[in-house]
Amino acid sequence: MTLSGLIRIFTGAVLLELTCLVYAANGAHGAPLKTMPIVVPATQHVVHVGMVDLHYSDFGEGDPVLLLPGWPEDGYAWRKVAPRLAATGRRVIILDPRGFGDSDKPRDGYDLDIVATEIHAFLLATGLDRRGGIDVVTHDLGGWIGYALASAYPDDVRRLVLSEVTIPRPDQPRPLPDDSANIKTWHFAFNRLPGLPEMLVTGHERAFLDWLFDEKARRPAAIDMKARAEYTRVFATLGGAHAGFEYYRDLFSNGGLQRMKERLSNPLPMPVLAIGADGGVGSLLTESMRGAATDLHSVVLQNCGHYLPEECPAEFAGAVSGFWGQTATTQR
Repeated sequence: MTLSGLIRIFTGAVLLELTCLVYAANGAHGAPLKTMPIVVPATQHVVHVGMVDLHYSDFGEGDPVLLLPGWPEDGYAWRKVAPRLAATGRRVIILDPRGFGDSDKPRDGYDLDIVATEIHAFLLATGLDRRGGIDVVTHDLGGWIGYALASAYPDDVRRLVLSEVTIPRPDQPRPLPDDSANIKTWHFAFNRLPGLPEMLVTGHERAFLDWLFDEKARRPAAIDMKARAEYTRVFATLGGAHAGFEYYRDLFSNGGLQRMKERLSNPLPMPVLAIGADGGVGSLLTESMRGAATDLHSVVLQNCGHYLPEECPAEFAGAVSGFWGQTATTQR
């Protein structure tokens, strides 16, 4: 049986109603034209690729764009951005890679090359593979996955958006961070410890996540109680916390860093947008991508914290649509 024959569609649909901005096709940051309420029907699906079932949501109609979430969130984090992109005439697909949301959470297999191959298979199985590739928009850890996908399967990606993440560069040792940086980055070391994070977090998932959201966000109220309950639900499921920690363990292992070094040696051929927040990584994402993309664009959003899709969805969607407008005629 082909992969497309294994697609299983969940019954029912959900309606996501938000007041959002419709963005102009042109302009550096997608200038808002007017405010309007929209109702976006979102269908929920599961597709089997390789050894895992992957969950995804499908919004709107038009030229498709793939959204990948970050840690410790899942596809729900895109709920404010998806309607804004759909309102510009785009079909928005929100994918939970392995270990995220309601996708499978196997014990191992969190090598970025494995995950990138699964997303490549996902595009084939759902008919989203197309000449010239699909636009891919990512946040946080989803950026590592999106970067690995674009590196391994450049024909799959038309344009790549990375946000609030840095690409590890094994050739650049880092000193011990100061107190301010430590608040934002301590979990990189913690998450890599074997077994201890699961031991300490189990039974305290909500407190752990609340601390992250409250300390790393500039607008923590934007990650509301419903969202926090959703992320806690997923984090507390069997293998939920472990899956997220495994991504860090694999990437920062000797083998993971070597594979990242190999990716960095081959600059991405598609246009890439690096979005930072002034209350997050700022310009560090752009700096980490120097020489890693042949057509690199960048923006730092002001008065925003790390969780951009939730804290600053209008500014985020505007930056993305502006980037698409600037690179509409780019040929590879």
